[in-house]
Amino acid sequence: MKHIKLALIQQQCSLDKQENLRNSCTRIKEAAQNGATVVTLVELHSSVYFCQHQDPTYFDLAETIPGPSTEILAQAARDNNVVVVASLFEKRTAGLYHNTAVVFETDGSIAGTYRKMHIPDDPGYNEKFYFAPGDLGFNPIKTSAGVLGILVCWDQWYPEAARLMTLAGAEVLIYPTAIGWDPNDSETEQQRQLDAWQTIQRSHAIANGIHVVAANRIGFEPDPSGHTRGAQFWGNSFIAGPQGEILAHGSADKSEIVISDIDLQRTEDTRRIWPFLRDRRIDAYADLTKRFRI
Repeated sequence: MKHIKLALIQQQCSLDKQENLRNSCTRIKEAAQNGATVVTLVELHSSVYFCQHQDPTYFDLAETIPGPSTEILAQAARDNNVVVVASLFEKRTAGLYHNTAVVFETDGSIAGTYRKMHIPDDPGYNEKFYFAPGDLGFNPIKTSAGVLGILVCWDQWYPEAARLMTLAGAEVLIYPTAIGWDPNDSETEQQRQLDAWQTIQRSHAIANGIHVVAANRIGFEPDPSGHTRGAQFWGNSFIAGPQGEILAHGSADKSEIVISDIDLQRTEDTRRIWPFLRDRRIDAYADLTKRFRI
């Protein structure tokens, strides 16, 4: 079995797309210099989180894949001999857009893509206006560093997504993320939300006997529409082991690289003592395909 040195780039993003990409590439280089073999960027790292309100002009941020941003990120992967996971605003054609993660091989080639499957529509998270649901399914991406199960932000709340990626052979689950607090919420409510976010992802690690990676942005971003008080992204990027143990953990408010060496033998060892996949009652799960049973 092999080791993977995983790095998460926890960063704040601005309106300046080129500056964001430069910052991402600088951090990719730093992570590689610290021995990383896989580097994950936060969700939609090349711009502010524009989904706080509905504005058709933001569709101008979208790009085709391949496109200008993938060229820059491919070069960063190639120059630093690392696998890069990057979340981008994909323009598929006029009027059809996706929230898409692209995985770059160490030679800069595109190893695969994943289109975000679960699209939220919450106060401050108007993603259904911008993104069509993904249509590529839950298929891990094979790379020279390992088999990566890429999921994006809102996907992280769904045990079905984590399970399907695992059943398809993912060796690690990776979640580029943009999640934050509503400044109107009390400190108690904010802490409950953060705890829930960490707990659900750690539970995916436990239930599937697999490492889980969550890379979140930081910083305050105002709502240009003025309808809300904006979003305070809470950082706390982390890497968890297959029993939910925290292997590396970022701060709430600092731009930093969160990095950990993971041993894939831990998956084998954990599943031998907790054989959840063996004991699944697949003959009794048909109702999972229903929205609700009543």
